Amino acid sequence: MKHIISALVENKPGVLAHVAGMFAARAFNIDSLVVGRTEDPDLSRMTIVVIGDDRVLEQVRKQLAKIISVVKVLDFVGKPVIARDLMLISISAPPEKRPEVLTLIEMFNGKIVDVGQKFVMVEVSGPEEKIEAFIDMCRPYGIKNVARTGTIAMVRHSKEA
Repeated sequence: MKHIISALVENKPGVLAHVAGMFAARAFNIDSLVVGRTEDPDLSRMTIVVIGDDRVLEQVRKQLAKIISVVKVLDFVGKPVIARDLMLISISAPPEKRPEVLTLIEMFNGKIVDVGQKFVMVEVSGPEEKIEAFIDMCRPYGIKNVARTGTIAMVRHSKEA
């Protein structure tokens, strides 16, 4: 089962290597790992998607919390979460197939970011399932290249907040 964990970490060299090393040393599988600065320039947020049961998740949380440069660990289990992936994908789109490809892009709310004679590059964001569905729908046309960010997530705010 996939679990999303967010870790607030010090924004300094070596932190990512230290966290990744902890996962490797304990044979935990990382499905996705995204790191970016936060509103505080001294902190970064790591969004980690871990595959495993509840026991694995508990161990990951405990081990992350032990790392000195980790300020806070948030577990999204049981909380309402907004999770998104971002992808750039180059799809074969020769003139005779271009209208079909453009219709597909529109259906998935994709954004064309580059156009060539035989290919279009598209930006698609949304839940992982949407990204996977778009890739599957593009396969018959031919996929030249794919780059994905991995999952980012935040807990939903209550309506009162």
